[in-house]
Amino acid sequence: MTLTVLGIESSCDDTGAALVRAGEGAPEVLAPEILANVVAGQTELHAAFGGVVPEIAARAHAERLDLVVEQALARAGLTLGDLDAIAVTAGPGLIGGVLSGVMMAKGLSAATGLPLVGVNHLAGHALTPRLTDGIEFPYLMLLVSGGHCQFLRVEGPESFTRLGGTIDDAPGEAFDKCAKLLGLPQPGGPAVEAEARQGDPKRFAFPRPLLDRPGCDLSFSGLKTALMRARDALVAEQGGLTRQDRADLCAGFQAAIADTLAEKSRRALTASPGVTAFAVAGGVAANATLRARLTEVAGDLPFVAPPLSLCTDNAAMIAWAGIERLRLGHADDLTLGARPRWPLDPSAVPLIGSGKRGAKA
Repeated sequence: MTLTVLGIESSCDDTGAALVRAGEGAPEVLAPEILANVVAGQTELHAAFGGVVPEIAARAHAERLDLVVEQALARAGLTLGDLDAIAVTAGPGLIGGVLSGVMMAKGLSAATGLPLVGVNHLAGHALTPRLTDGIEFPYLMLLVSGGHCQFLRVEGPESFTRLGGTIDDAPGEAFDKCAKLLGLPQPGGPAVEAEARQGDPKRFAFPRPLLDRPGCDLSFSGLKTALMRARDALVAEQGGLTRQDRADLCAGFQAAIADTLAEKSRRALTASPGVTAFAVAGGVAANATLRARLTEVAGDLPFVAPPLSLCTDNAAMIAWAGIERLRLGHADDLTLGARPRWPLDPSAVPLIGSGKRGAKA
């Protein structure tokens, strides 16, 4: 028996809908199949602002959600009557976008009678290696994206132990700020990576934050400040930046992040014995330099990095996480709410504080 699930994703600036089909047993019983995966990006809407504007993102999601769902169903050759459930990102994320997706999913569930499954966006990323490679629990996951960076021991579809994470900027956010400081387009990760290919990573002595302290926690705000100071020093000395200056700054910045994540990954692997694999997911996992370094760190342990299209935000991972929850007999009802904050490991001490809405990370 199979499960065919519609996934809906709208946590940041990508509006996604996907259809995934899989057997009810373990992944190896019937390999999951992505029947359709539609993503409508918003890069052009936010380009003039140097980052994602939550209000613009929320409005765009509301305008596009029904369209991407229709496109996904058409590409898969399915109708709503062919589905077994609807999975939707219920948090964490920009609340306007999350709410748009949740309301869309609740409407479809109410109209069709299909089960509704709320999915933690971070769990979607963390479970992606199960969708793509069928790896078994437990495994070590480095979740590295625009808004999050965590080392997680993944012990089950709803069982995560956080070994460490960022106490300030996530790497993706740091890349975006690097691009903004150097006049590069957004999103910053691909722009910085492209510039870095022509640069000398050793020209600037950027710091490797928190490597002098034990543990797996990370910090990137000081690295961003070091980049700004190096840029300002060049501008003061020569009246501006040359193309080579910018390439070297990008290469040094990227190398500092890669070195830091590589060393912290070694520590996380040491602190997580008995794992079946070391996996990486999230938008920054698309960075080729980072992938190469993490492959070295994994050594003889299988290293799993999903295809680039499944590293960035997408609805296929949400549909798959929904299938994982359904296999456990878990689902939600129409009281499902949108959550701006939703830690995967609620027992872990918040890394960057906690407010009225709960822990940030």
